[in-house]
Amino acid sequence: MEIMVRKKRKPMAEINVVPYIDVMLVLLIVFMVTAPMLNQGIDVDLPQASNEPLDIDENLETLVVSITATGEYFLSIGATGDERESVSLETVGEQVSRILNANPEIQVLVEGDTEADWGAMITLITTLNQAGVTNPNFITQPVDSI
Repeated sequence: MEIMVRKKRKPMAEINVVPYIDVMLVLLIVFMVTAPMLNQGIDVDLPQASNEPLDIDENLETLVVSITATGEYFLSIGATGDERESVSLETVGEQVSRILNANPEIQVLVEGDTEADWGAMITLITTLNQAGVTNPNFITQPVDSI
């Protein structure tokens, strides 16, 4: 009569990481190619100001209304990189009013190009006030030190 003796196997303590490295390299290449293509906002030359930074609540949504040097208006909620199209001043008023009705806690920020017409900026602020924005904040860049 034969007795079968089983040998105990030692658990394998190594992990094959080659597939993970391949996936990581593919993802790295994808992100490197797509990152420059993301449009983070409207191209505006912000005016310089020596004010203190705003206390913006990171948890609340922000609505950014932009005016370019040519007088075009753009709306963007949050920091989306979607392709945006310019909208008319009436559309700005209507959409901002609807957004404020849906989310009264939203923070409204205005960014304007340094070359933008002063009258167009005043008209924009008046339109925002009529839409229900009580205190829009302006986005500026810090003054370059001499």
